[in-house]
Amino acid sequence: MSQENVEAIRRATDAYNRGDIDAVLEELDPEVEWHPLLQVLLGGEATVYRGHEGVRELYRDLDEAFTELQAEQSKFRDLGEQVVAMGHFRGRGRESGASTETAIVWLVEFRHDKAVRIREYLDPAEALEAAGLRE
Repeated sequence: MSQENVEAIRRATDAYNRGDIDAVLEELDPEVEWHPLLQVLLGGEATVYRGHEGVRELYRDLDEAFTELQAEQSKFRDLGEQVVAMGHFRGRGRESGASTETAIVWLVEFRHDKAVRIREYLDPAEALEAAGLRE
């Protein structure tokens, strides 16, 4: 079943990159918790978005900050009910026009084939530790 979770992350990322929020939400539990990192990187406070409406709010917030934003995962650690996905965010600031790229790691927890919690990290070791592993 866990390889199916990796595929769910790939589907959600592809949907995100093409701007299809409804397809992203199909991969998420209605009560999902998303702990994004980008607000902190931009000097804001850590925020947790809850439920499908919270994810829609996250996407609105990102759209306000970026004219372009693409996610890419290049490596996965399949842990059964958890997946660690390592990759990058690339974007262009809406106000500054500056391009940015940052390595990012997603720790995604699944229940009943849906993502129930998503946490983002800069450090792969920190994400693996949060998943109960070491590099």
